[in-house]
Amino acid sequence: MPELIPQPRYARFLPDAGTYELTDPLLDAAPGTEGAARWLRRELGAATGWALPAPARGEASGERPVIRLALRPDIARGTGAESYEVHVAACSVLLEGADEAGLFYAAQTLRQLLGADAYRRAPLPGAVWRLPVGDLQDGPRFGWRGLMLDVARHFMPKDAVLRYVDLLAAHKLNVLHLHLTDDQGWRVEIKRYPRLTEVGAWRARSRWGHRASPLWNETPHGGFYTQDDLREIVAYAAERHVRVVPEIDVPGHSQAAIAAYPELGNTDVVDTAALEVWDDWGVNENVLAPTEAVLRFYEGVFEELLEIFPPEVSPFVHVGGDECPKAQWKASAAARERIRELGVDGEDGLQSWFIRHFDGWLAERGRRLIGWDEILEGGLAPGAAVSSWRGYEGGIAAAEAGHDVVMCPEQQVYLDHRQAGGEDEPMPIGYVRTLEDVYRFEPVPPKLSEEAAAHVLGAQANVWTEVMEDQSRVDYQVFPRLAAFAEVVWSRLPEPAERDYADFEARMAAHYRRLDALGVDYRRPGGPLPWQRRPGVLGRPIEGAPPNV
Repeated sequence: MPELIPQPRYARFLPDAGTYELTDPLLDAAPGTEGAARWLRRELGAATGWALPAPARGEASGERPVIRLALRPDIARGTGAESYEVHVAACSVLLEGADEAGLFYAAQTLRQLLGADAYRRAPLPGAVWRLPVGDLQDGPRFGWRGLMLDVARHFMPKDAVLRYVDLLAAHKLNVLHLHLTDDQGWRVEIKRYPRLTEVGAWRARSRWGHRASPLWNETPHGGFYTQDDLREIVAYAAERHVRVVPEIDVPGHSQAAIAAYPELGNTDVVDTAALEVWDDWGVNENVLAPTEAVLRFYEGVFEELLEIFPPEVSPFVHVGGDECPKAQWKASAAARERIRELGVDGEDGLQSWFIRHFDGWLAERGRRLIGWDEILEGGLAPGAAVSSWRGYEGGIAAAEAGHDVVMCPEQQVYLDHRQAGGEDEPMPIGYVRTLEDVYRFEPVPPKLSEEAAAHVLGAQANVWTEVMEDQSRVDYQVFPRLAAFAEVVWSRLPEPAERDYADFEARMAAHYRRLDALGVDYRRPGGPLPWQRRPGVLGRPIEGAPPNV
């Protein structure tokens, strides 16, 4: 059986059927399959040296191997949207998709079947390309299969983001959530507010390690994406059937914006003109003022954002809403007056007012708001969806109330958490979450009613980058655990305790070779390599098993 990840629903490759050597094939692309054809010519063509030309008019069948691409909507009746089939016979490969996304995943599966060298950017001398003869049918369990990248704490250059789009697509993941703003940096160009990037995109230094660490990196850090950079990322992702969800955090996690425009803060409580982009980690007390002027400012931000992220590829807009301390609002006479004017329930009501405003504003423009589960505090906006991060409970409450939910509990799928308990783990954060732990993650809590479970759109793994200073560190934290997560959200697995981890681990042996070919700096099964360690740099390890809350 081929060593595929994620595991397909059905595969029948009989040993006595043998393998088929694919040599310089044609590519016969039916109408509607042009996107998959372009991807195959670009990616497989680079790795194999094949030109993959279309068959010439009148060329006889069987004269030359052929890869055929076709759309077959009826496949969806059995396995849903994004489903596909692969059929390998002597001299021919047939890839069929229920839709364009399904066909793209069929092409990804073909790449896996060809072996790890199919992930290289140039052909190796003497490479032979063999395929097992047989059939495969597949389709995803969830429609939301995501990864959140925090590019605010440590900036990830555009090319690195594009690389992660490819890595998501290779694992049949289809959502990239970009955390674009925080106290430590503002990463998106807003033309009407140039100081957001002139000032807000740069900090003078960064704490090296967890916030308890006495060490500092004194090199200024920053960067941002121009609007055209983001348009490129969105278009690149759309070609690979990855939706990009932008996040602009309100009303907390906003010191970078306040440093750029001090009038956004609570000026009757804090000298906001003295604030700089924050150089530390943790929850910051400097939050947005609850004023109409602040709403108008952020409407301007979102207006430009919506032009960059069109609704057909980015229907959701994330507004954060998490970790908003209320101390400044409690101390602010202006905020207390605002509470009286609005008739809301205290400071929690102010936060709900923020979220409800943007829920309605985005809905009027054909978008859906999604936020971290703190948006439940003070009452959930009617059309909002919830990213349930503090555990399952927020997601359960939201789903039972009829709201859509993306499950991303920190105790289970925060990939910044450490992968082992050894002293060599670099800057160890949080609970130990091994490859096997992630493989046994279940997005749908058993206590959910059947009706509420239908509101679980899927799940995503989150990567917060306070202690991840570059691409290599992000790779180390994300992989190989993202492969386990991908199987959880794609495949229909048994209950967590009954999952065949030994089989998954055996298939990972082949997958490590794919990651090697892709140049991924993953954590090896035996532990970190010497250059992956960070001796002497404090983290924040938490001992024991994480609570299943």
